[in-house]
Amino acid sequence: METIKKIYKIGYGPSSSHTMGPNRAAEMFAARTPGAVRYRVTLYGSLAATGRGHHTDRAVARGLAPKEAEIVWRPDIVKPFHPNGMLFEALDARNQAADSWLVYSVGGGYLATEQGDVPLGITPEGRIYPHTTMHDIMAHIEREGLSFWEYVEQCEDDTLWPYLEQMWQQMQLTIEEGLQDDRVIAGGLHLRSKAHQYHVRASGFKPSLQSRALVIAYALATSEQNACGGRIVTAPTCGSSGVLPAVLYHLKKNHNFSDREILRAMATAALFGNVIKTNASISGAEAGCQAEVGSACVMAAVASNQLFGGSPKQIEYAAEMAMEHNLGLTCDPLCGLVQIPCIERNAMAALRALDINIYAMMSDGQHIISFDKVVRTMKLTGNDLPSLYKETSLGGLALDD
Repeated sequence: METIKKIYKIGYGPSSSHTMGPNRAAEMFAARTPGAVRYRVTLYGSLAATGRGHHTDRAVARGLAPKEAEIVWRPDIVKPFHPNGMLFEALDARNQAADSWLVYSVGGGYLATEQGDVPLGITPEGRIYPHTTMHDIMAHIEREGLSFWEYVEQCEDDTLWPYLEQMWQQMQLTIEEGLQDDRVIAGGLHLRSKAHQYHVRASGFKPSLQSRALVIAYALATSEQNACGGRIVTAPTCGSSGVLPAVLYHLKKNHNFSDREILRAMATAALFGNVIKTNASISGAEAGCQAEVGSACVMAAVASNQLFGGSPKQIEYAAEMAMEHNLGLTCDPLCGLVQIPCIERNAMAALRALDINIYAMMSDGQHIISFDKVVRTMKLTGNDLPSLYKETSLGGLALDD
């Protein structure tokens, strides 16, 4: 597996696969074709079906600026390699293609071609983890007497902790900015941000309810900032970026966990996210929302369980439950916007992650379904989901009544 630093990336919403990835691809293509007169970019499949709602055209144009970019929408063509295909063409003075690049936005801001992954400039590059399944990782850490975060520390370089600290600082900043925001979110649904109101209302609740109400407010704060195109941290994607930060912020504020403990929890959370990415998917266009919010719920459940002293078996059990109970979750956003049901879904996943932590802590960690099996099942379920439910806004909740 590659570095866990690719799970966490600072960027702008509303979508890692439909905004961050295409923007990065456009910047890379512009850098390699400085002599182009203008550009033509064809968006395929899911990128074309919900690209306007996700601001894909704006992200591509921004990456190719100041030169003109013509956007061609082809939702009817789905490339076999991945639903999020993009064909970049650098045009000369005769409007002929002098260079072209077929690239795919495969989730979480990652890019790939049919020949392999595209380097993102996050070091170290390449495969640095000797194991790709949780079964093998757990066998290794049990043999060596390690915790999950120590295993991560062993595999990564000395930039790991400064990098995670930067991600954690941005997560907190996004929540705090979101809690102060109070506006109608752009896009046409006339959806008003709720984080500020919910945060105020939570103060009037009894302590037993206040804690959960604050978690909701924290998750809404990040998810609403993402929907507005604000600065967020993928965890593991933009669309699911509200889950893990909400849980960690809550545990810092309400349970007094230190930043050092939280960074270690983030390392373990990203390790589990990395296993999902390697063996299944974190792309809603490829596997539905189970791959995005489901993965984020796994990461939040894992982080909270470690912080409360869970054993490796209890942590793995928390991860398994979090994915198991998100299996089949569809990605069918209204109008192709990362708003309904996405924002509310982040809040529910954050609450679920904390409940799963309690369940796992009450157990001895023994269970029948392994995390690796539930990840394989998620991939198979994603393959079986009709394209209507994989970020195309052609079915389910996205249909007009």
